Amino acid sequence: WSVQEDTITYHLLVILLPPPGHSFSLEQDTTTQLPSRKSIIHVELQCTCSREQTLRGGLCFLHHPNDKLQKDQHSYLLHTLCTDSYLDVKKTACWFQTLVRTAWLLLPQSHHCQLTVLPSSHSCVFQLTSASMMKTCTEMMFAVQKGSPGAYLN
Repeated sequence: WSVQEDTITYHLLVILLPPPGHSFSLEQDTTTQLPSRKSIIHVELQCTCSREQTLRGGLCFLHHPNDKLQKDQHSYLLHTLCTDSYLDVKKTACWFQTLVRTAWLLLPQSHHCQLTVLPSSHSCVFQLTSASMMKTCTEMMFAVQKGSPGAYLN
């Protein structure tokens, strides 16, 4: 966090977890001409058939036809957040910004502070302005866990 004049800024790291029946794997981004240390996040299906029998009711994404899964919330979320089979940071930021706007309206503080979502294509940045014009800015950066706990990629 930092303080500048009348604004307090917080930087938060939001760790994304794959939905049930899916996993994240990191791949090097080879689309650029220059050597890149950036990774892209591939979303892979995982078989959950043995878990399905235990839980009774969940469908395995890998072994059931798509028409049965179209109404499933996890499938919808993947279509919302992914491009092809890769996690799309811009779509994720847009979805999260919409989620924050919607949730803000349900909070009692929304009557006393103004929420402004600031433009950003790779994170969710929003600013709260109080009646006394004090500003609190929060940037939520997205990451997935890479390898051992404590190592994250954003």
